[in-house]
Amino acid sequence: MEPLIDQSGLPTGRSTGTDPGPPVSASSGERARMRGKSPTAIALGRLRRDRVAVICSIIFLLFVLVAVFAPLLATLEGQDATTFHQDLIDDNLFPTIGPNSQHWLGVEPRLGRDLFARFVFGARPSLIVASSVTVITTVIGVTVGLITGFLGGWIDRILSWVVDFVLSLPYLLFAIAVPAVLLALFVGNADTADAQQVAQVRFYSLIIVLSFFGWASLARLIRGEVLSLREREFIAAAKVLGVSTRNVLFRELLPNLVAPIVISVSLALPTYIVTEASLTYLGVGLTEPTPSWGVTIAAAQNYYRADPLYLWLPVLAITILVLALSLLGDSIRDAFDPRTRR
Repeated sequence: MEPLIDQSGLPTGRSTGTDPGPPVSASSGERARMRGKSPTAIALGRLRRDRVAVICSIIFLLFVLVAVFAPLLATLEGQDATTFHQDLIDDNLFPTIGPNSQHWLGVEPRLGRDLFARFVFGARPSLIVASSVTVITTVIGVTVGLITGFLGGWIDRILSWVVDFVLSLPYLLFAIAVPAVLLALFVGNADTADAQQVAQVRFYSLIIVLSFFGWASLARLIRGEVLSLREREFIAAAKVLGVSTRNVLFRELLPNLVAPIVISVSLALPTYIVTEASLTYLGVGLTEPTPSWGVTIAAAQNYYRADPLYLWLPVLAITILVLALSLLGDSIRDAFDPRTRR
């Protein structure tokens, strides 16, 4: 028999007459709290307790706010991303104007454009391209993966062949050729076209190329998950009850694919940010006058000694953003994996 415990935590000397049994362990209490919650709710709870995920989410949110409020930030400085301050530089030298009260990060060599305004506006193209491509590839990849994995037969064979064909194509060659084709179709002679028109065509062609090559890997992943899920009892029960194929796909199968989809999205976003900057640096991505970090890096490579801030600021921004998103993706993957404990 166990002694009674008063409110102060000390034994009273009396007994309960019954044995309450062994104390409940912390892990058992945690499992009890998780009982009745959906896997998504459990994963979100684990993410909220993950300090790395919280810090990386805050960093990503700060970059998003910089991109959204870029005009306001540039207005606070009193400059914009397109004005040329030729009076501040000397073309006879390697001119650099360092940070000061009017230009917080200095001005661009040779051209004299404000570097702070170029930096905050440069966050927009990277995030817009990466977010747009991630959404497009996710929708197409999930849809194709659901159809091929569930229906099977000749549909599966044809779509699987299309996926393999897309994955075998060299995307860099398409990244070079597609902008030239679109310029010829919508602008005409690229040599006489306006720089703003060329920049817009390059922007949309980059989204098209990355979307065309990005959905195939996700479709293959979703197809494999669907092949394992379609043999489960709840799918067989839905078929027996006469549930339509559309409802089986999007109401029965899709909710069970939340984990791989979320993980894929979290890992694809930093990949497309790096890809956009890399293609722009190689000269087949965004072009002037679009204020892009990749454009800035390509222009600053000749001034890395005269003006290190001109080069390293966008490099550090891309590095920090991609690192934060990559760590956040790893945390999301661990949170949705029931076999992982962090």
